[in-house]
Parts: sequence; C-alpha cells; structure tokens
Amino acid sequence: QVQLVESGGRLVQTGDSLRLSCTASEHIPVMGWFRQLPGKRSEFVEAISWRGGGIKYADSVKGRFIFSGDSTKNTVFLQLNNLKPEETAVYRCAATFAAEYYSHGYWNRDEYDYWGKGTQVTVSS
Repeated sequence: QVQLVESGGRLVQTGDSLRLSCTASEHIPVMGWFRQLPGKRSEFVEAISWRGGGIKYADSVKGRFIFSGDSTKNTVFLQLNNLKPEETAVYRCAATFAAEYYSHGYWNRDEYDYWGKGTQVTVSS
C-alpha cells in the first residue's frame, strides 16, 4: 500500500509564508495538493507529472504558491506565500500512477488513488 505523509502546517498570520512537504513511500509519477476549507469540499491546488506533463496550478494560487520537489526522494514541497485567512484549510497530498490521464485530469480528485492524512494550515487575521 502506498503511503503519503505531509508535514509543515501550522498557525500563521495573514501575509506569512510556510512550506509544506509530502513524502511518498515509493516513486509515483503524478503527485499533487488539494485543500479542504472548513465546511467545503476539497479543491485542487497544484499538481506535477514527473513524466513530462509539467506543473499545474489553480488560478487562485498562481503566482503565490510554488511547487518544488525531488523525484529521487519521492518528496514534493509546496511553498505557500502571502497567505490569506480564507486559505485556512487541511492541505492534503495526493498521488496516482496513472500519468496517462494527467493532461486532462490533473485537477480532478477522482483521478487520484492515494491520499495523505493532511496537514492543517491556519491563517489568522
């Protein structure tokens, strides 16, 4: 069974930044981040394919959140900059071996087979 472990979430103030990490128990070609706001369904944040599909960002975070990672360590990072109170959420790492669906399905939670437990980010105003 594939396992994903996130870390880095904490309480911050409006405008602060932090870095989340996700480490998988084995190499997986597609990894991404979703977030679940209080009382809302999970929404797409970013994703990457290490098989040439590139990095994808949600419009709401483009230009503020930055992906990086090391495929040899099965680890990805999400740099969250200039955080807003409305971005308080549980941030969850997701992954799938089905890289063939990445171009059209990277945003869709149903395309991901493995999920971490999540890390809480709280942004105080």
